Amino acid sequence: MITLKEALKLNKDDLNKFKQDLKAKIEAQPELNAYIDVNNIGEGVPIAIKDNIQVKDWSVTSASSILQGYISPYNATVIEKMINAGLSPFGRTNMDEFAMGSTTESSFYGKTQNPHSSQRVPGGSSGGSAAAVGAGLAIAALGSDTGGSIRQPAAYCGIVGMKPTYGRVSRYGLGAYASSLDQIGPMTQNVEDAAILYDIISGHDAKDSTSMEMDDKVSDKLDPNRKLTIATVPKHIESASEIVKKAYEKAIEALRAAGHTIVERELMDAKFDISAYYITATAEAATNLARYDGIRYGNRIEGKNLEDTFIKTRSEGFGDEVKRRILLGNFVLSSGYYEAYYVKAQKTRHMIKDQYDEIFKNVDLILSPIAPSIAPKFGELSNPMDMYLSDLYTISVNLAGLPALSLPILKSDEGMPVGLQLIAKAYDEQTLFDGSLSLEKQINYNS
Repeated sequence: MITLKEALKLNKDDLNKFKQDLKAKIEAQPELNAYIDVNNIGEGVPIAIKDNIQVKDWSVTSASSILQGYISPYNATVIEKMINAGLSPFGRTNMDEFAMGSTTESSFYGKTQNPHSSQRVPGGSSGGSAAAVGAGLAIAALGSDTGGSIRQPAAYCGIVGMKPTYGRVSRYGLGAYASSLDQIGPMTQNVEDAAILYDIISGHDAKDSTSMEMDDKVSDKLDPNRKLTIATVPKHIESASEIVKKAYEKAIEALRAAGHTIVERELMDAKFDISAYYITATAEAATNLARYDGIRYGNRIEGKNLEDTFIKTRSEGFGDEVKRRILLGNFVLSSGYYEAYYVKAQKTRHMIKDQYDEIFKNVDLILSPIAPSIAPKFGELSNPMDMYLSDLYTISVNLAGLPALSLPILKSDEGMPVGLQLIAKAYDEQTLFDGSLSLEKQINYNS
């Protein structure tokens, strides 16, 4: 598959021919189920789009039954920016319903396979985007990351996935899961492509009240030769599998060989991250998903009266995982429990941000695992608690609003990719991409 950097140099005729060939390739691999459908807007470079990002005149359903029949009347800001830069939305990718999951098994459209093993999950919730890029069925894709939903599937599928600083990419037109955590980001074949796509979609947007007034670019200033101070977190990875520890050691050696200074730091126990994240995310999800009532848009199941219509529509429209998170969210926001759970979660979130701020006073980047193991087999995370615990390395980044980038380091004996992430301080995407490019060149994963 050609890279995004190469594709941007193609002329109109070559691009049209490439798109035809790409569509045929996608249709020849229906079992992967990375794409829900393959539509095209414009004549630019094709970029796959996660099914929770609005594209005008497309069916956009967040992989849920409740949104079947909904046609988007507008473009998300990231789509407008892409089209203006000569890119084309090309195909809707599969995902966990309303981005709630870590495996892409909760989709209304059925599960997506990992491109490296049909028996294993591609990760989630942006599993379709990751599988499409990993299988050579997309030059690049957009995903969304609420608690690791770009970085974890990128690690499982052997690609690069980048979560920007909160507020650096507009959320206008993104189907909301947890508004204070969600970020759209690039999923690409390499770090340079991620920087190029990040530059295209980032920047201030007046339509998003949380958007930062920053429009600086990184791809034209990439410098893999910068010498950085990078922190490792040895205690944090004690519960990771042996193959993840092996990848971690390999990455440390590669960073040392590239001339970076390696120091050790500590992060608080990840159980606090998980508790704060799932209380915050489910509370916001319960509020955001209240709008899906069968009255304004999407699927409606007629009942005997208005209340019965609400109940039937939501009961039949939402899947089990979405219902579980709505129930949990309403519980932690309810009278008598708000102070005990939600307020405590926000205090913990502040502590998590403070610990990162302290580390970044004299460190440029942090090297961290993404998942405790390689991609699990289908059904292995059927217990919701096991699925929630699989996010323990990624969610603190969202709680603190930091940028992070996942890149592949090595393959397991089964041929499954193992990825790690680099984390930077808020709004320091330049250092994140510089350090990631340095590690990528030293590791040379795709050789």
